[in-house]
Amino acid sequence: MGCAFCEIVSGETQADVVLETDDFVAFLDRRPVIKGHVLLVPREHVATLPDLPAPLRDPFLALAQRLASAVVDGLGAQGSFVAVNNVVSQSVPHLHLHVVPRTRGDGLRGFFWPRHKYAAAEPEEYAARLRAALADQ
Repeated sequence: MGCAFCEIVSGETQADVVLETDDFVAFLDRRPVIKGHVLLVPREHVATLPDLPAPLRDPFLALAQRLASAVVDGLGAQGSFVAVNNVVSQSVPHLHLHVVPRTRGDGLRGFFWPRHKYAAAEPEEYAARLRAALADQ
């Protein structure tokens, strides 16, 4: 109860979804480290990576690979940062994998990254570009 990501998965809360499968949903982070920052979550409420059921491990990583490619192909990033926090620094207690587009000189250093805001229509634009890149894979 009260899980922000479960509310997105169920459709109770709006999100800029870039990918959906029977088991997972990927959507834009509302406070991105870099615009195009995507979160991948299991539909089932799972708190941390060690809690992820074994049958979902490979599909979870396969989708992470696709998203890492999509930020390059769809957003023109040079690469990506992919990470999972477990408990510490996990702002929502629902497993989520971050895929952050990266380019040289983007200003990110270490793990103390400022968050940014999207302009009014930007989330839809970024989500559409990522969906198009995923469709081309």
